[in-house]
Amino acid sequence: MLWFSHDRYLDHVAGSGHPERPDRLRAVAHGVARSAYGEALDRREPTPATQAAIELVHPTGLYDAVETVGLAGGGRIDADTVMNDASFEAAMLAAGAGLNAIEALTAGEGDHAFCAVRPPGHHATASQSMGFCLFNSAAIAARTLTGGGERVAIVDIDAHHGNGTQDIFYADPDVLFVSLHQSPCYPGSGAVGETGTGDGVGTTLNVPMVPGTTGDAYRQAFDQVVLPKIESFAPTWLIISAGFDGHRNDPITDLGLTSGDYGDLLARLLPVVDNGRQIVFLEGGYDLEALADSTEAALSVLCDQTVTHPEAVTTGGPTNASIAAAMALHDLG
Repeated sequence: MLWFSHDRYLDHVAGSGHPERPDRLRAVAHGVARSAYGEALDRREPTPATQAAIELVHPTGLYDAVETVGLAGGGRIDADTVMNDASFEAAMLAAGAGLNAIEALTAGEGDHAFCAVRPPGHHATASQSMGFCLFNSAAIAARTLTGGGERVAIVDIDAHHGNGTQDIFYADPDVLFVSLHQSPCYPGSGAVGETGTGDGVGTTLNVPMVPGTTGDAYRQAFDQVVLPKIESFAPTWLIISAGFDGHRNDPITDLGLTSGDYGDLLARLLPVVDNGRQIVFLEGGYDLEALADSTEAALSVLCDQTVTHPEAVTTGGPTNASIAAAMALHDLG
C-alpha cells in the first residue's frame, strides 16, 4: 500500500478558525499510527506537479492567478477559500501526489495508493478555485490517465457534491463521475438529472442523499446503482475522492455515516478494477476523531481487504427516493 503525503501540506493555512485546517492531516496521521497496518505502508513524499500537468485540466489563467496569490504571500480566492504563502506549493504537491501514484502503480510498486493531501480538490472547476480547493488533484490524475488511453471511474463519497470534477468531465466519455452527497448542501449542484452532455451523456451519475442518511441507504445505492453503472462503463482505473465529512459527527454536514460505513463502501468499490489501478484522495472531513477513525477503517480495507470497524455500521435513516430515480434515469432497473 503506497502512502503519499508531505509535511508541506501542514503549512497551508486558510485562516484562523477555518475548518480546513492543518490538524485534519494530523488526525489522519493519528488514524494511521493506531492502525494495525501503519507500519506496513510504503510511505513516499510526492514531488510537485508541473505547470503542464495542471493545465491538462485548468487553463493557464487559473494557474497564473493561484501562483500570483501565493507569491504575494496569500489572499482570499472566494468567500471560503483562502491562501497563505505555503498554499500554492502545497496545492502543487497535492496534484503531484496523484501523478506520482500513477507512476508507481504502473511500475508495479504497489496494489493501491492513498494520497493524504491538503488542500482538497474536488470543488475546483476547470476555471475556478473554490470550496477550500485550489487545483483538482483527482481530475488531473484522471486526465493524465485518459491521455494514455485509459478509462477512469471517479467515485466521490464526500458529503459535498464534487461540482468541480463533474464540470471538468461533464462531456468526457472516457471518465465516469459518480457522486453520493448530501442535498441540500453546498455547493447546490448534483441533482439526479445531471447526467452529462454531448459525448459524455450518461457518464455522470449523481445520487443525492437527504440529511440524516445512514449507511444502509449508501449500501443500497452502491448495490443497485453505483456498482452496476461502473460495471457497464468498464473502467481500467478507479479514483476515489474520499471525503469523510459524511460522518455523523462532522460539524458542517448532516449525514449519519460512521467509519464502519466508510470501510464498507471502500470494500465494495476496490474490486471494480484490478489491483494496482486504484488511487484514493483525501477530500473533506472536519471532525478530527471521525477523520482518524475513517482513515483507520480505510487502511484495513486497502491493506488487507477486510473491514475493521472502529465504529459499527449504521441503519435506520430516512428513505431516499433518489436511488430509484437514478436507477430509472440510467436504465439500471
